[in-house]
Amino acid sequence: MKQNIYLIGFMGTGKSTVSRSLASLLGYEEIDTDEQISRQQNQSITEIFEKQGEQVFRELETALLVELAGAKHKIISCGGGMAMREENVALMRKNGSVVLLTAEPGTILERVKQDKGRPVLNGNMNLEYIGSLLAQRNPFYQAAGDLVVATDGRSPDEISKEIVKKMKNL
Repeated sequence: MKQNIYLIGFMGTGKSTVSRSLASLLGYEEIDTDEQISRQQNQSITEIFEKQGEQVFRELETALLVELAGAKHKIISCGGGMAMREENVALMRKNGSVVLLTAEPGTILERVKQDKGRPVLNGNMNLEYIGSLLAQRNPFYQAAGDLVVATDGRSPDEISKEIVKKMKNL
């Protein structure tokens, strides 16, 4: 297996939850990029969006990927927009394997509807908006992923075992 595993996908597809399970299964360290950026900036992701804007946040994501470039044996759970930038995808591919987690819009809404820390969905917590944004981002996700794993109706452990099995064939 390559040195790191990057989990990408839309918010609510299970990246943070699966990364913990996968890290435990493989004995790797787990890093959640949103949590790391929030700690580094001493602000929530929502505050960064509100005070500095999405562009600054996207630059912080890229800077973190550069910082993690020398890391080994990490499961890196990426924010939902991370794969929208080509330079981010290139950094991830250079330093590991990229796993796209997917879920249907209804599953995503069910998972995120109580979460106020989703600045991209502020005021748009509905199936239509999620479906529309997912459709816009999906080509980027599909192009970035070395492999794709659906998460609907499955446990983090089931998903993690599938990832490990598929990674052996990469």
